[in-house]
Amino acid sequence: MQRLLLGIDWLSTFVGQAASWLIIALTLMISYEVFSRYALGTPHAWVFDASNMLYGALFMLAGAYTLAKRGHVRGDILYGFLSPRMQAGIDLLLYLAFFFPGVIALAWAGIDFFEVSLAQNEHSSIAADGPPIYPFKAVIPVAGALLLLQGVAETIRCVLCLRSGSWPLREGDVEEVDVDKLKEMVQGTPTAELADAAPPRDNPPGAGR
Repeated sequence: MQRLLLGIDWLSTFVGQAASWLIIALTLMISYEVFSRYALGTPHAWVFDASNMLYGALFMLAGAYTLAKRGHVRGDILYGFLSPRMQAGIDLLLYLAFFFPGVIALAWAGIDFFEVSLAQNEHSSIAADGPPIYPFKAVIPVAGALLLLQGVAETIRCVLCLRSGSWPLREGDVEEVDVDKLKEMVQGTPTAELADAAPPRDNPPGAGR
């Protein structure tokens, strides 16, 4: 089971990191457009839609990766102080009540959006030479499917944690909030450190006589 979960994590991470290269394409395209508009006096209307589609594709394809690395916004200050079983119970409830209905709707609607766009050979209407839109709409069901798959993996982790009392291992990554250090700051210096730092006690009067 652990190998399956790590395999899903790997797929989400691979797609997210591959999609991150769209940032380079987006930066180069916007830089060229700024130079062309202000230095050459030849703006391109299609760049506006193309940049929106590149950013949208990056945002959607990174969703499963962010979920795999537990990078979505959550109340870490409160959540981090709960026991693993309590965390898993809250996560499981939220996945079943909100995550799966929303993501299934996204993927299902995305299939329809893509099919209609492809059948119409839809292009951007902002300019006569506007870029095609159907490749971008094809990203919607793909991103939804990846997010749904990663959600299944996270749900399995919640069930395993409820049974064992501890979270299954996952690949490490950069953490936005170090919960352990945050606990130390709130609760004070750890007891072990206090014991090590305590000065030696003076001998009581009369000791050693």
